[in-house]
Amino acid sequence: MAYLSPALQQATPLIVTHGKGTYLYDRDGRAWLDFTAGIGVTATGHCHPKVVEAAKNQIERLIHGQYGIVRHEPLLQLMERLHKHMPGALDTFFFANSGAEAVEAGVRLARNATGRQNVIVFQGSFHGRTIGGSALTTSGARFRAAVSGPLPTGVVVAPFPSAYRYGWDLETANRFCLRELDHLFVTLTRPEDTAAILIEPVQGEAGYLPASTEFFRGLRKRADEHGIMLIIDEVQAGMGRTGRFWAHEHFDARPDIVVFAKGIASGFPLSGIAASRELMARAAPASQGGTYSANAVACAAAIATLDVIEEEGLLENATRMGKLLRDGLEATAMRHQGIGDVRGIGLMQASEFVTADGDPDPASAKAAVAGAFKRGLIVLTCGPYGHIVRMIPALTVNADEIGHALDAWNAAVDEVYAQH
Repeated sequence: MAYLSPALQQATPLIVTHGKGTYLYDRDGRAWLDFTAGIGVTATGHCHPKVVEAAKNQIERLIHGQYGIVRHEPLLQLMERLHKHMPGALDTFFFANSGAEAVEAGVRLARNATGRQNVIVFQGSFHGRTIGGSALTTSGARFRAAVSGPLPTGVVVAPFPSAYRYGWDLETANRFCLRELDHLFVTLTRPEDTAAILIEPVQGEAGYLPASTEFFRGLRKRADEHGIMLIIDEVQAGMGRTGRFWAHEHFDARPDIVVFAKGIASGFPLSGIAASRELMARAAPASQGGTYSANAVACAAAIATLDVIEEEGLLENATRMGKLLRDGLEATAMRHQGIGDVRGIGLMQASEFVTADGDPDPASAKAAVAGAFKRGLIVLTCGPYGHIVRMIPALTVNADEIGHALDAWNAAVDEVYAQH
């Protein structure tokens, strides 16, 4: 560990030797129930046999065929498979390696296509840690800090309809946020200067805050009126995480560009954007590329991931297990006033810890995470104050594993408040 950058903060002290399904195993052979899934990456669980087999087979045939030079079969097959899941006319793909890289590719495409500079993001957004991604991120000042000089310009921040934070019902929050968006168009970025609206359908780092059908309807209306590209960042919420293949399907949203990553290849680095052929053709020459993009092994793993999602009914499982998890988390919250809100969709659930005055309570959230870890359950905090605990198990999680997690969570939370 002395050789690892101290800037990389470790959520646990674990050194693991292997993983299987929803479990990680340490050097002593102890099993740990992993409700982080590598921050939503191992969609089919750790080392799903079909994903492992696909990767092994591909390694023996072709490891890297740089897709700016040649095309390989896994890439062609993956595009065919993904096309079936894409909304509307989104039929053309660009692949990259990380979510941040894909987000920047989406923004760059929108700027190329419109000839405009500015991008609207939302309070609570997370779009990456690169310099460009940090400029688009507002979920925590820590993600934007320690940069020598200013972040890239042209980013305007609009409010997100977080009903709990505002203390309003969702309808009121939607109206307020759309009204404020219109206000931004006359105070900070004229529509004719605005290239894109970039949004997560369920905000991740902000604390698993879902948007709504009404809000997306308002965004689409304004995008159409002003020729603005609507970019939906599905990096954490996509690939079945919410019980639909794309989280924006819950809200009848119509994106111009979809950004994807994380769960697409069950742990292999792969990301990308999808747009219509007409829109993608407006990308500037040489603006898209990357040495490792669309790696053959990662593409093979992604195809196997799609197979598993379909064959094992993981969208349906995410819905069923998500409800079971949500019901259990709400039951815990009913017993403890310190949990102010439980929210999320499918297997993307969060509990927000607050003080008696309703202020963020990161100390209790941290203590609950530590208590859960002591009982063999790994979960993560998020939120601007670190006061929200998120649970994102693999889409293959079963009822027994949900039950074990809730037992550990209940005991941990009870311990936290027993000490008050």
